[in-house]
Amino acid sequence: MKEKTLRTLSWGWWLKNLVTNKNNLYTIIAIVFTLLIIGVLNNTLDNYQIRIFNLCAIYIILALSMNLINGFVGLFSLGHAGFMAIGAYTCALLTMSPEVKQMNFFLKPIVPWLANVQLPFPAGVLIAGIMAAVAGALIGAPVLRLKDDYLAIATLGFAEIIRIVFTNLQSITNGALGLKGLPNTVNVWWTWGIAIATIIFMILLIKGSYGKAFKAIREDEIAAEAMGISLFKHKMMAFVIGSFLAGVGGALLGHLMGTIDPLMFRFLLTFNIVLIVVFGGIGSITGNVISAVIVTIMMEILRVLDGKMDFGFIEIQGIPGLRMVMFSLILMIVILYWQRGLMGTKEFSWSWLGKISRRVVFRTKDC
Repeated sequence: MKEKTLRTLSWGWWLKNLVTNKNNLYTIIAIVFTLLIIGVLNNTLDNYQIRIFNLCAIYIILALSMNLINGFVGLFSLGHAGFMAIGAYTCALLTMSPEVKQMNFFLKPIVPWLANVQLPFPAGVLIAGIMAAVAGALIGAPVLRLKDDYLAIATLGFAEIIRIVFTNLQSITNGALGLKGLPNTVNVWWTWGIAIATIIFMILLIKGSYGKAFKAIREDEIAAEAMGISLFKHKMMAFVIGSFLAGVGGALLGHLMGTIDPLMFRFLLTFNIVLIVVFGGIGSITGNVISAVIVTIMMEILRVLDGKMDFGFIEIQGIPGLRMVMFSLILMIVILYWQRGLMGTKEFSWSWLGKISRRVVFRTKDC
């Protein structure tokens, strides 16, 4: 009875602290307001706009997963496309119906133990993330002892190995033909729900002791080790968590597209995520969320550069790939003149609203 009372009191104290703390209350209100906006947009946007809206959420997940590794720990990893491929193929093979699998594997039959497996979408996404995390642990054990360019080359090589292996595993991945007819289960509630959960998880992780250890390793590995921080343990932890989130993002992306093939997971996909991370600020959750939305929308707006452009008085033939050339130029400009990105390492804080309101009040009084 006494233990039950203490447990009730502890929960009551937690709820009271959650509501009475202004920052926590503002956060709850912001989450509810965001969910309302998502609901309104889900009912007002057309199918194409909904697709872009979902892509924004998926790229938020992917950007935060890369930022955890590259931004907060300071590891230069370029293997994200490989983890996304593992997540996408795992979720697809586990959620597709036996009939659809049989239609896909007409050149070479699928392996028997996968032929009749069909799991619910949530289970498929979870297992996809776990498989990507396992791959991250296996590849992280040898390569995380490398630094800088060597680590980048090793992880990039891993991503290419995964792509080549998936291209040749005809009886499991259907080879270069890919998989078509993935279940159409992705909607704004799945993508943005997971994106919001990822943001909250990242904030709690970085604000905690592990986040402080990650930043210490990023700033100075020798000093961090002297303070008693296990370099390998924390690097591996960040790498596995980042791999897990990349696998989840890959699973969502595959089901959103409805079809996947090995060519989807080339280095260009990793480059897009690097662009978002650098543009938003390496080491900033807020910056990555903002830049993911901006870059995703701009990618669609600038798609006109790849096709014919008619201005009425003149018609210009588009150049395939010009859109990515423009984004490459933007990345070069950011690196050369705005190296810290949109937010640098800063994060949004509710105290900003107080500062802004005080400035407005002071300016009003001066007038």
